[in-house]
Amino acid sequence: VFPDRFGSLRDARAFMDEFRDRYNHEHHHSGLGLHTPAEVHYGLAAAKAADRAHVLNTARAAHPERFSTPDAVPKILALPDAAWINNPANRDDPQTYQPAA
Repeated sequence: VFPDRFGSLRDARAFMDEFRDRYNHEHHHSGLGLHTPAEVHYGLAAAKAADRAHVLNTARAAHPERFSTPDAVPKILALPDAAWINNPANRDDPQTYQPAA
């Protein structure tokens, strides 16, 4: 939650440092397959997805009664091919390009 005002420039910088770190390293985005931006950026997402699939498969095998579809393969969200705030490919198309505010 962004404050209405900051007490000083130092307060604003401290807030933004914490916000950026939390957003990039802790917040799991549905548009990124429930990975953090840092996991995707640093190439860690594929290994994390494989770990998730292994954990879910192990849990399902050990306790199928806990899953609504015990015989189904757990769904791991796919990573997008690319993720952009402002897609540079769309900069020449005013219909699709909307620069960040």
